[in-house]
Amino acid sequence: MVSSMSKSWRRVVALFVVLATAWLLWSGIYTPLLIGLGMLSCVLSVYAAQRVGFFDHDVFSLHLIPRLPRYWVWLGVEVIKSSLDVARIILHRRLPISPTLVEFDASTANPVGQAILGNSITLTPGTVTLDVHNGRVQVHCLTKAGADALMSGEFNRRATDLMKD
Repeated sequence: MVSSMSKSWRRVVALFVVLATAWLLWSGIYTPLLIGLGMLSCVLSVYAAQRVGFFDHDVFSLHLIPRLPRYWVWLGVEVIKSSLDVARIILHRRLPISPTLVEFDASTANPVGQAILGNSITLTPGTVTLDVHNGRVQVHCLTKAGADALMSGEFNRRATDLMKD
């Protein structure tokens, strides 16, 4: 049986490793000064996460990582489709918009899953997540058709499937 202190330290180390690896790969500059500053930024980020209680709750775990690429591919396709729809609307002579505000329940109770849902919706052109509070998601859509597509629940289902254990 693993103690909660040991589990928490493993999460701290895992987050540091992920941040440091991402920083090193994306930086592309490997001078001692920049590596030192990058590692300092990773340490400060982990410290800030610890101070806000990120490691105190089971809101995120490494089981999510293998599912992310498939989710990102699906989200990328949605972003492209939405981009084409918004471009078509902008290029239309009459600018056929019908701004619509929708509100629905997030099907995941996990705060990280709700954040992923809200951010994914905002990433798709023509939609902006205005609020995520107590499991309710409020979204502004450029068109009624976009609102109807959002209310079909595919975003909600995908975000919930991503967070399943």
